[in-house]
Amino acid sequence: MSDVLEVLNPATEELVATVPAATRDDVDAAVGRAAAAQRGWAALAPADRARLLRRFAAAVDGHLEELARLEVREAGHTIGNARWEAGNVRDLLEFAAGGVERLSGRQIPVAGGIDVTFLEPLGVIGVIAPWNFPMPIAAWGLAPALAAGNAVILKPAETTPLTALRLAELALEAGIPEHLFQVLPGHGAVAGDALVEHPGVAKIVFTGSTRVGKQIMSKCADRVKRVTLELGGKSPNIVFADADIEAAAAAAPMAYLDNTGQDCCARTRILVQRSAYDRFLELVAPTIESIAVGDPLDEKTQMGPLISRTQLERVRGYVTDDLTTLRGKAPEGPGFWYPPTLVTGVAPTAPVAVEEVFGPVAVVLPFEDEEDAVRLANATEYGLSGSLWTRDLGRALRVSRAVQAGNLSVNSHSSVRYWTPFGGYKQSGLGRELGPDALTAFTETKNVFISTEA
Repeated sequence: MSDVLEVLNPATEELVATVPAATRDDVDAAVGRAAAAQRGWAALAPADRARLLRRFAAAVDGHLEELARLEVREAGHTIGNARWEAGNVRDLLEFAAGGVERLSGRQIPVAGGIDVTFLEPLGVIGVIAPWNFPMPIAAWGLAPALAAGNAVILKPAETTPLTALRLAELALEAGIPEHLFQVLPGHGAVAGDALVEHPGVAKIVFTGSTRVGKQIMSKCADRVKRVTLELGGKSPNIVFADADIEAAAAAAPMAYLDNTGQDCCARTRILVQRSAYDRFLELVAPTIESIAVGDPLDEKTQMGPLISRTQLERVRGYVTDDLTTLRGKAPEGPGFWYPPTLVTGVAPTAPVAVEEVFGPVAVVLPFEDEEDAVRLANATEYGLSGSLWTRDLGRALRVSRAVQAGNLSVNSHSSVRYWTPFGGYKQSGLGRELGPDALTAFTETKNVFISTEA
C-alpha cells in the first residue's frame, strides 16, 4: 500500500489516525484471497454459517460502546446515535444469521420429470460504504452477503474507515474465516474503481451520491455486473391541516436534523397545507431555536458537526443571504459546525428546495389540497423516503400510493427497519436492501430439470 488517509475528528479538527490507502494491486490481491475463502465458506453446512454469524454478532455486542465512541471520533455522530448504529450492526448480523437455514429454492411442477431451483452465492461482493452512516450501511451489504455464502470486500469512505477496520478484527475474533471479510480503505478513484472494475467481483453494493452511483452503474454495465445502489434523496414531510399539528411540528425538526441532516432520508422538504402553515411555523420555531448543538460525547447533545470542511462549505452555499431563515445556535470553531436552519418563502424550484443539501437545512412550502401536495412531493428527481401527517386513513393510503418514494411513514418519520425492504424510486437508487428477501439479492438462481422418463 502507498499513500495514507487522514481521519479527522469533525468536532475538533484534530487528527484521529492515519490509515494506509489501498492500491489497485491491493484490491487485486484481496479479490484472489476472498475467492479462495468464499469457496470454503459456501461449502459449510448452513447451520455452521449461521452459528459463526451469531458469534460475530455477539462479538459486536460485546464492543458496542467502543464502536460507538470510535464512530463519534471519526464521524462526529452524537453518542446516542452512534450507540444505535453499533447495535444495528449486531441486529443485522443476528437477523441475517436467522435467514441462512431458510434460504431455499423451489420444486416446480413439470411434465416428464421434476424441476428444482437452487439459490447459489454469487462469489465475491464489493461493498462501498458512505461516511454518513459508516457502520450500519456497511452491515446492510455485509450481513446478508455473508449469510448467503459470499465473501465481502468492504471499501469504507475515505473519512470514516476506523469502525470498518475494527469490525473486521471482531469478525476474525469471532471465528469468521480469514479473508472472507476484508476491509480496504482507500480513495474512490483508486480502490473503489478497482473493486468495481475487477472481473472477480460479482456484485457491487454502493451507497452514496447519485453522481457517483451513475458512474458505478455505467462501469458495472460494461461487465454485466450486478449492482445495488442507494443514492440521494430530498424527502417530503407532508402535513395536512387535519393532522395533529402539534405532534407534526414537534417531530419535524429531528426528522431533518438527525445526523446533522447528513441522511438521504432526511425530511428536508416540509410541505404544509396553507390553512395550517402559520400555526405550524409558530409551533416549530421554538424547537429549532432550542436544539442542543455541541460536543457529540455529551449525552444531552442533539446535533453534532458536519463531517468535513468541504461539506460545511457546500451547505453554506445553499443558504444565501437573500433567503428568509429561522436558525438555531451552533458552536464557533474549531470543528465543522452549522446551525439548525429552516428556510421559508422560497419557490418550490429553488435549489435549496429541490437539491440534496446534505446538512441541517430544510425548506417549508405551503400547498393547497391533496392534489397539490402530491405534485410538490413528486417534483424532484429523487424518491427515497418521506412522511405524511393526517387523521384521514383514506387520504393516508391515497397519498402513500401516489407519492413516488420507496419508503413512506404515516404520522411518523421512521424510514429504516432491518426487517423491512429499503430502497428508492427514480434517481434515489436501484434495488432493495434489508428485509426478508435481503439474502436472495446475493444469490443466483439455478434451475435443474431431472427427467423421470425411462
